[in-house]
Amino acid sequence: MSYSTWNTQDDSAIPPAELLEAGYSPLLAALLAARGYGSRQAADAFIKCDASLLGDPWLMTDMDKAVARIEKAIDAGERVAVFGDYDVDGITSACLLADYLVSRGVLCEIYIPSRLEEGYGLNASAVEALISRGNSLIITVDCGVTAFSEAKLAAEHGVDMIITDHHECREHLPGALAVIDPKRCDCAYPNRDLAGVGVAFKLLCALEGGHEDILERYCDLVAVGTIADVMPLAGENRFIIREGLKKLRENPRPGLLALIEEAGLNLARLTATNVGFTLAPRINAAGRLGNVDTALKMLMAETLRAAQSAAAELCLLNRKRQELEGEIWREAAELLETHSGRAPVILASEGWHQGVIGISASRLTEEYKAPAVIICLDGELGKGSCRSYGGFNLYDALKSCAHLLEGYGGHALAAGLTIKKENLKAFEAAFLDYYDANPPAEASALSIDLCVRSASLLSMHCIEDLELLEPCGSGNPRVMLCMEGAVIDSITPIGGGKHLKLKIRKFGETYDGVFFSKTLETLGMHEGERIDVAFFPQINEFRARLSVQLLISDIRAHDATEALRILRGEISAGYKAPAREDFAAVWRGIKARGGRMQGEASKILESVCSEMSAVKLALCLKVFEELSLLALSLDGDTLNLQLAGSDVKADLSASRILASLS
Repeated sequence: MSYSTWNTQDDSAIPPAELLEAGYSPLLAALLAARGYGSRQAADAFIKCDASLLGDPWLMTDMDKAVARIEKAIDAGERVAVFGDYDVDGITSACLLADYLVSRGVLCEIYIPSRLEEGYGLNASAVEALISRGNSLIITVDCGVTAFSEAKLAAEHGVDMIITDHHECREHLPGALAVIDPKRCDCAYPNRDLAGVGVAFKLLCALEGGHEDILERYCDLVAVGTIADVMPLAGENRFIIREGLKKLRENPRPGLLALIEEAGLNLARLTATNVGFTLAPRINAAGRLGNVDTALKMLMAETLRAAQSAAAELCLLNRKRQELEGEIWREAAELLETHSGRAPVILASEGWHQGVIGISASRLTEEYKAPAVIICLDGELGKGSCRSYGGFNLYDALKSCAHLLEGYGGHALAAGLTIKKENLKAFEAAFLDYYDANPPAEASALSIDLCVRSASLLSMHCIEDLELLEPCGSGNPRVMLCMEGAVIDSITPIGGGKHLKLKIRKFGETYDGVFFSKTLETLGMHEGERIDVAFFPQINEFRARLSVQLLISDIRAHDATEALRILRGEISAGYKAPAREDFAAVWRGIKARGGRMQGEASKILESVCSEMSAVKLALCLKVFEELSLLALSLDGDTLNLQLAGSDVKADLSASRILASLS
C-alpha cells in the first residue's frame, strides 16, 4: 500500500433521485452528493459556476489608493516598474500587469529578481536600480507584503510603492502607498485564496471599471498562475480557471500556444492537470535556473513564431532541471539512510542547486508522507524550501522558529527560509518540536470519494460526465474511487519496467488499469489475488477505440478481517450506522437465497449484497442477531446464517448496537 489509511467519504454510492431527475449521470450524481452538493440547487450552482462568483475589487483595502496613483502615473506619463516573483504565479502576474499598463500608454519595465543571486522578493539593490532608471512608481506582484526596508528605501527617494500580494501578512505592514492583499486582517474581500496573479487581475478590473474585458484578455494567464500556485479551485477561482482553460483551448495567446505545442499536449482536451503538471514546470524552470527572461519573452510574444524559440528553450531548461533534481534526490536518499526517521524530513547540504530544492522537497513529502525542508548551504548561510504534507501549516511552524532564522516567507503549504549554518541543529530541534505539538490530522491517508459497487457506475457515459467537475485541483480534487474484492487477472511491466499495466476483474467485467511508478517488486501482489483498488477513472483512446481505464493510485489486499471481527462481536463506536434501507437490502439478499447460507465468510458477505461493503453488511447481520431476527455462527472462517420465521418482528430502534454507532 502507498497509503496507510483509505478514508472513504461515501461508501454507499447511492445517487440522489433529485439529481438523477435533473439529468445527472448516476456516478456524477453520487459524487456530487458525496462532496456536499446533494440538492439540485447546490449541484447546479457548482457545475454551472458563472460570473456572479467574481467579487467586487473595491472591497480590497487600499484598492482606491492604488487605482488613484496608477491613473495619475498614466496621465502624467510616468515611468512605472512592475516587480514580480520568479515562479509561475509571479511571472504571469508581471506579464498581465505590464501588458495592461503598456496598452494604456505607460513606459513600463518588468523586473524579476534572479533566484540564485538575489533570492525571493524585493531587495535594496533592485529598488535602487529601478529608481536610477527613472521609475517613479514601483508596483509589486506576488510579493512585497514583508518588504519593510525596501518600501522605506523607496519612500526616502520620493518613489511610491504599491504592493499587491497574496501571502500571509505579519502583524505590521510595510510603509507603502498601498498594500493590497486579501489576507490582510482588515480586508473585506470574500476570497482569501486568490493567487498573486488573481490579486493583480482584481487591480486591473478596478482600473478598467469592470471584469468583462479584463477577463477576456487575461483569463488564460490568471488560470495558469492560479493553478501553478496550487490555489483552491472553488468559487471565484474555479470560474476564472474554467474561463482560462476555455481560452487556452479556443484562442490562446501566442506564448502559451507555443508551449502547449512544444510540450505535445492536446489543445482540445487541455485540463487544469495538464497546466499544473506539464506547462507550469516548464515556465518555472526558467526562474529555477536563472533564465526568467526566456519565460517573459515567450509570454509577451505577439506572434506564434516569436514565441516558439523561447518555448523550445523552456522545455530544454525543464529537462536540465529534471537532471539536477535527480542528483539531489540521490544525495538526499543517502542522507536519509542515517536519518533519525522522525518526521518531518529536514536535510541540508553544500552544492545543491538552489533553484530545484523546492521540487526535491515536494518529492520527499510524497515519498515519506511528511513535510520536508531542504536547505542549500553556501558558506555560512543556507537557503531552504519547505513543502507541507497532511495539512501541516508551514508558515506557522517557521514563525515559531523565527528567532533562529534570518528570514522566512510563504504560506501554509509552501514556504522559504534563510538561515545561518550555525543555527541548523537548533532550528531542526525547534521545528520538530513544533510538529510534534501540532501534528497533521492523518498524513498518510488517501481520500476516496466513494466505493463503486456496480458496473453501471463505470460506464462510458458516466466517465465522460466527470468532465463537468473540471477544473480539478486543490480544493476540488480529481475524483478518487475504489473497488473492493476485485481480482488481478494479469500484471504486465511497461515503460521499461518502471510502470505496470494490470487487468482487473469485477462485476463480471475486466478493466484495464495503469499504475505509474510501481514495479513488480514494489507492488507485492500476484495474478489471481483478490484486492481493493483506488483509482481515477478515465477514457483511454487507442487506435480509434475508446475504453474505460483505471489510473491506479493504490492497491491493497482485500481482507475480510475487519468484517470477521464484527461478526465475532468486536464492534467499536467508530463505525457508521447502516441506514434502514441497508438492513432491508441485506434481509432481501438472504431471503432470496432461501433464508439460509453456509460457507466461507468472505464469499457469503460478497454474495448477499455485492453493492454493500463487508463491514456495513456485517453490522447489519449483528443487529439482526441481536434482535433475534437471524441466527448467526462463525467457526473460523465458516459462516452460518439462518433467518428467523416470518412471524418474528423487531424494532431496529431497540438495538443497543445501533445506538452505540455514529
